[in-house]
Amino acid sequence: MDDDLHGMSREGLIEEVRRLRAGIRAHRDSSGHHLCWHQPELWALLPERIPPAIAVPAWPQFLRGCVRYRQSLDEQAPGAPVVTAEYEDGGRSE
Repeated sequence: MDDDLHGMSREGLIEEVRRLRAGIRAHRDSSGHHLCWHQPELWALLPERIPPAIAVPAWPQFLRGCVRYRQSLDEQAPGAPVVTAEYEDGGRSE
């Protein structure tokens, strides 16, 4: 799967690491409504171009998962500021 790495020069590998780190940082630094969204731009960092095979949960299960995720943020980041902005622009605004 990662055979392309064997043919890369040292400089090419360094550039690839920088590109991947930038994508990971963008995902890590998401905040507000961005936290809850499907992240195809993160998947696009992979060299293989395959359509994502996702399963979409039914609404009750989905909402329970969202609530549990939000609860986990309280546990893992209890001092984080709380955003009161409403959801807009498909979740891409805060």
